Amino acid sequence: MTRTHWHKDIPNRERLIFALDVPDLDRAMQLIDQLDDAVVFYKIGLELFMSGAYFELAAELKGRGKRVFADLKLFDIPATIGRAVAQLARHEVDFLTVHGNDAMLEAAVAARGNTGILAVTALTSLDRGDLDDLGFTCDVEALVLSRARRALALGCTGVVSSGLEAAALRAETDGALTVVCPGIRPVDNRETETSDQKRTLSAERAFSAGADFIVVGRPIRDAADPRQAALGIQSEIDRYFSHIEH
Repeated sequence: MTRTHWHKDIPNRERLIFALDVPDLDRAMQLIDQLDDAVVFYKIGLELFMSGAYFELAAELKGRGKRVFADLKLFDIPATIGRAVAQLARHEVDFLTVHGNDAMLEAAVAARGNTGILAVTALTSLDRGDLDDLGFTCDVEALVLSRARRALALGCTGVVSSGLEAAALRAETDGALTVVCPGIRPVDNRETETSDQKRTLSAERAFSAGADFIVVGRPIRDAADPRQAALGIQSEIDRYFSHIEH
């Protein structure tokens, strides 16, 4: 099997993004030291942002040669979005999420510098019932594809989407957008784990559907040995890409 045209040339080790969802800098640094070379790419979100150590942590990660995904899901008036993105871009983060309309995304793209703007399509914590409650009459896939089309037209680097919609995204955008898929669970714990992620997928299925990056949090963070858990997922990624390249 050969690599398909939409598989971007990304080092396999960078395809795993670890969600560093912990309450403070000490716990974050403990995990970063423990994971060492098993993880190259880190997602840091609102919990750590509120801890007051966000930029210190981002600088520490960049100093160690890591990549940083700022998952802040910015949503505000376009002028404020633009100024906030410009501030964040000074810290050399690799990806930043924006969860808003066309004007917000356009402002983010204009101010991004070297930071890749990822448009949030539909949170993986939402299911059909949640979308009904929010007033969306279309199905999840239609909502994701609509937002992806707009993100591409506005110059976003990519989108955040469940792996369940990744294949449709690839067909819709012909591989032009980077696709980051959260809610990934190793096969052996997907059925038993209590989770707030409702639309989950295994790593292999997410990549075969069209993901460029996967985001994994609790299966690594809460493992008895987080480094071994991360290495297990890295091995799964290596096996998948080795298979499709031969």
